[in-house]
Amino acid sequence: MKKTNVCFIGAGLHSTTNIYPAALEAGADIQAIATRSFERSQKTLQRLGSEGNAYDDYRRMLEAEECAGVVVVAQPEDHVALVLDCINAGKNVFVEKPLGMTEAEAADIAAAAETAGVQVMVGFMKRYAPIYQKLKEVIDGGSLGMARSFQARFAVDSTLFCENDEQFMKFAAIHMVDLVRFLFGEAVEVKGFKNSSKGFISHSISLKFETGVVGSLYFSGMTAWTRESENITVTFDEGFALADEINALTIHKSQHHEEQPWQSIEEADTHYKPSATPMSGAYRDLYLRGFVGEMAHFFECCRTGAVPLSNAHDNVRTMALCDRILDSLS
Repeated sequence: MKKTNVCFIGAGLHSTTNIYPAALEAGADIQAIATRSFERSQKTLQRLGSEGNAYDDYRRMLEAEECAGVVVVAQPEDHVALVLDCINAGKNVFVEKPLGMTEAEAADIAAAAETAGVQVMVGFMKRYAPIYQKLKEVIDGGSLGMARSFQARFAVDSTLFCENDEQFMKFAAIHMVDLVRFLFGEAVEVKGFKNSSKGFISHSISLKFETGVVGSLYFSGMTAWTRESENITVTFDEGFALADEINALTIHKSQHHEEQPWQSIEEADTHYKPSATPMSGAYRDLYLRGFVGEMAHFFECCRTGAVPLSNAHDNVRTMALCDRILDSLS
């Protein structure tokens, strides 16, 4: 595997738990890390077995280091300034969501990246998760006919990092919002209801897409869901597909026979699951959730100059849909 020289900004819990290990698995050569503390940057490099350079000022790192790209994983409110500085330094950027807290902020960043001629990729890892890539293949392939409708659920204990509906939508549920855009295209109608108070979030949202697909999103952010949960069921002309908890995809193709379907054993489901082995170590989750896939995609775009799937301009449309959903909640 060809290594890609990458610089990092940030070394918090999410980055050290998910992004750094996924980047290494995807072929990163960690050239430098910048945090607010030189010691923290140095300790992170040592923990990762890297001989890269440590910085306590990311601006000095951007000036000193020549690299294929910069990975930014910081506090959401800092993302816009950090990414703009990377763009102005002529660097390709991968940044965790959200990139901008509004459609307008996202659009400003997309325009800046286009002017500078650099790539900006947003970390919507569900697009790169094997289960959703397989589901997208079924939708686009037409083996079950046209997709007609869907039901999706995302539930998590968000009380530690979300205080209101907007934070929940843009710090947590945004992944599922982006996913339905990835699967079905652009939404033309949105209507939502909420039952939220004091950081306990409950949303029920109905959407209609340009393709005619209709569906519902169920979002819950409260202590009831310490066991994070997600699934999506898509109904087609000739069957259905159920993606359950990122690690199981069931595809049912309707069977048509002269006799009643209960008179035979012709009904069949196709099941996709990962293998179970101790040899996966701690990496299985990073692959199944899409973290390794998104890092590999970013590195490939840095090498080839290709536009990332979840690029800055595409992020504008995801932020716009988040804003529309929030505006619709009643």
